[in-house]
Amino acid sequence: MTVILADMPSRGRSMAGPLFVGGIALAALTEAIASTVLALGRADMIGDTYATPDEFAWLDIGYTALKLIGFMAAAGLMDRFNLRNLILGATLVMGGACAIAAVTARLDVLIALRLLQGFSGGVLLVAGQAAIFLAYPASRQPVLQCLFAIGSVVAPATIAPALEGWLLDSHSWTWIFFCVVPVALAATGLLLAAEDPITAKMARRPFDGIGFVLLAITLFCLTYVFSQGSRWDWFEAPHLLWLAVIAAAALVTFLGRQLFAAERGLVDATLFASADFTFAFIVSFVAGAALFGSAFLIPSFAVSVLAFTPTDAGLLLLPSGALFVVALLIAAFLVQVRSVPPFATVPFGILMIMAAMWMLSGSSGESGAPDMMAAILLRGFGLGFLFLSITLIAFSRLDGRNLAAGIGLFNSGRQLGGLMGVAGLQTLIDQATVANTAVIGANVTAGTPAVVERLTATTALFSAKGLDAAAAGRAATSLLGRSVTGQSTVIAFDTAFAAVALLFLFAAPVLVAIKITLAKRTRRAQPKGDIPGAS
Repeated sequence: MTVILADMPSRGRSMAGPLFVGGIALAALTEAIASTVLALGRADMIGDTYATPDEFAWLDIGYTALKLIGFMAAAGLMDRFNLRNLILGATLVMGGACAIAAVTARLDVLIALRLLQGFSGGVLLVAGQAAIFLAYPASRQPVLQCLFAIGSVVAPATIAPALEGWLLDSHSWTWIFFCVVPVALAATGLLLAAEDPITAKMARRPFDGIGFVLLAITLFCLTYVFSQGSRWDWFEAPHLLWLAVIAAAALVTFLGRQLFAAERGLVDATLFASADFTFAFIVSFVAGAALFGSAFLIPSFAVSVLAFTPTDAGLLLLPSGALFVVALLIAAFLVQVRSVPPFATVPFGILMIMAAMWMLSGSSGESGAPDMMAAILLRGFGLGFLFLSITLIAFSRLDGRNLAAGIGLFNSGRQLGGLMGVAGLQTLIDQATVANTAVIGANVTAGTPAVVERLTATTALFSAKGLDAAAAGRAATSLLGRSVTGQSTVIAFDTAFAAVALLFLFAAPVLVAIKITLAKRTRRAQPKGDIPGAS
């Protein structure tokens, strides 16, 4: 994609800027709400749709797979449609699909609507972020990308769960979809009211249809494998093994086609000529695992172990959203006003997330929101420093020719990293719970004095409530078993929290080594006359 921007003398004097950016931010918010609807509303939706777990899983698989495909299709669509019209169309499709989803409980219809929501959400995020980069100069990007991140990253991680938890407790899951409609309409109104700040001519890049189909097959199969792997004990299930083989074969074929297609390939290979983009793309997998993994762990621990209501679980993450935004603004100020290199804030973000996860690894079944809040706030602060920095590192040196492709590829890496992170943590929790139960259960034997004392006291308590001796004894034994399982689950979650911290501990040196290697490659590729001080 080749983009030639014309000068706009009236840009700074008009309201086009605030309206346009505000419309894009609200459009990104629609995707944030739609993408997280299953996080807390899963149980209610299963009951209303009368779906089995296998059937219901397609709501999540379909959305995520089509979102990934939308990321990769967005650049081609931007070549063929006016950018503002593309954002408007994706926003209206998202709003319309959510409006229909709010008034139906038919599973087949909901699956089709989730496919539409996923694809439009992927296109919306890539086109919206690319529009901000193309419409405004590099000097304003730190603050503008901060505003976009509030809708695309902060909202799904903190704001949307709080809203959805309250709606589930006070109304029903249909209201979550209803909430998207006014946001989509408001975004549409702002985008229509704003003058189009992008005066561009775009030269079409040939669209590789075969490559797109191969990549779509790869992404769909990988989404299913990562989403359902833990539930089916991974490759013990033949269908998961076959899907993994199909994904690998499609990916190898796609890469081979990319190699021989050169400039006609689906993915613009010139992106990886930029050391900054290559580094940020690799970091996106780790950042995605940290963001989605921690966003999965904290509410799951609150609901399954601490017995929080959906509202309380959602509100648990809400305060960290404020720290997330503050960190984004601080990072934007440092980069835009103080000219601090974006890479400088990345170590602070990594260290804060590591510390937060390590603090959460000490949680117990008696923990409450006040006990976890310091770690949750520190996590939000760290994510703010990390995400804006890697965004600016990734895209600041790209031009209109490959910007959209770079944004799509970067977002795909972050989403895939999140899928892998959540899948790994879910598997760790499942296996650790079983192992912990076996270890604890082996030490809870009938002849142990502490066990006898516990059972005697509990049996006496049940007897005092009116149960006969036999029923009281069975109830006491059952309660002890539940205590063992509960403690095993707490230890498993603590292990998972520590695993996220250890992920950064091992990944940080690797990322530093990659950064140094890429910098050396850039210096070697630079002509000698362009090196400062060279004769």
